[in-house]
Amino acid sequence: MRAWPRPDVPTVPGEACAPLLHDTASGRLVEVHTGDTARLYVCGITPYDATHIGHASTYLAFDTLQRVWLDAGLEVHYAQNITDVDDPLLERAAQRGLDWRSLADEQIQLFRDDMTALSVLPPDDYVAVTEVIDPIAAAVVRLLDAGVAYRVDTPDSDAGDDVYFDIAAASAPGVWTLGSESGYDRALMERLSAERGGDPDRVGKKDPLDPLLWRAARVGEPSWETVVGAGRPGWHIECSVIALDHLGTDFTVQGGGSDLVFPHHEMSAGHAAALSGHPLAAVYSHAGMVAYQGEKMSKSLGNLVLVSELRARGVDPRAVRLAVLAHHYRSDWEWTDSVLDEAADRVVRWRDVVDGRHSEPRQQVSARDVVEAMRSALRNDLDTPGTIAVVDEAVRSGVDDPGLLVSAIDALLGVALLAD
Repeated sequence: MRAWPRPDVPTVPGEACAPLLHDTASGRLVEVHTGDTARLYVCGITPYDATHIGHASTYLAFDTLQRVWLDAGLEVHYAQNITDVDDPLLERAAQRGLDWRSLADEQIQLFRDDMTALSVLPPDDYVAVTEVIDPIAAAVVRLLDAGVAYRVDTPDSDAGDDVYFDIAAASAPGVWTLGSESGYDRALMERLSAERGGDPDRVGKKDPLDPLLWRAARVGEPSWETVVGAGRPGWHIECSVIALDHLGTDFTVQGGGSDLVFPHHEMSAGHAAALSGHPLAAVYSHAGMVAYQGEKMSKSLGNLVLVSELRARGVDPRAVRLAVLAHHYRSDWEWTDSVLDEAADRVVRWRDVVDGRHSEPRQQVSARDVVEAMRSALRNDLDTPGTIAVVDEAVRSGVDDPGLLVSAIDALLGVALLAD
């Protein structure tokens, strides 16, 4: 699958190092650095209602991580999936009277356009689930053969039975055990499973939390003829297979929104461990949720602020980016008009640096010192609010090398002040 154009990232003089990042699994700040190449997987969209500010918040968080790695002199290998066949997409297509493939194509292109406008670095591997049906099916067969998956009688399918992951059997080797990535207790996991695409009440499962690996074909649903039978993949196995194929085991960071901690990332890690005998990733990192009008912004509630609609209104994408980055990536926060207005004003103030204008300069400061302060803030768990505060103060004071500061703002925060 084609991604989107890569923005230029200036090289900024000075020394930088890999960041400390909060690891959900351990609850600690850890240095995220694995050799000369940092490997990153961030779960992609299910292509409908793209791209809302909650999406943007997640992808901007891990875009910042990439920029900090690049500034530290590391290569970055970034992979991302597209869940372009799944129940929510099929349901939305039916509601709109569209072919599900047409809806997916429309929304994927919209997502590309939004990511381009926001200057988000694209993945090296941008993989749609429909492109890797056969490798996923082969992985399901491997799990069945290894005794960590089983079939459940499925009367409403003429193509065979659904296949489920056996959590107990997969936990036995000790590479992964239930709860090792999320830290959640069983009661919370059962509630979240029911809320987030699981089927804990499915008759015939060994454990209510066992997740679906393969959905046998049903009438009126898309399906593929494969080695496991006719059907389509479950949700979690797609990311396990794509990540392992493109990044290998023990990759640097698995990222996504905090609503993916369980069951998606927990089960993706379990599938990958059962397939490879190794942990999926070294660090599991999660962005907070964005609210709007008092509730979490979500497709189900329909309280969405879409990046494309903001752009259509003439909002500067740099202001959207700064509005998001003004909040720490792990925090839950609320989108408001005032948040956007403040960011738009900030773009104007920062552009004064380009033009050599500063309001009420007090004492010109060293641009090199400002850049090092920006790096220090970002190294501490991607503290973008702290970084923005450093730039605000420098802009108020004036700097001895505006060009260096402009390059650093572009490289580290992804805001190209020289753009029209």
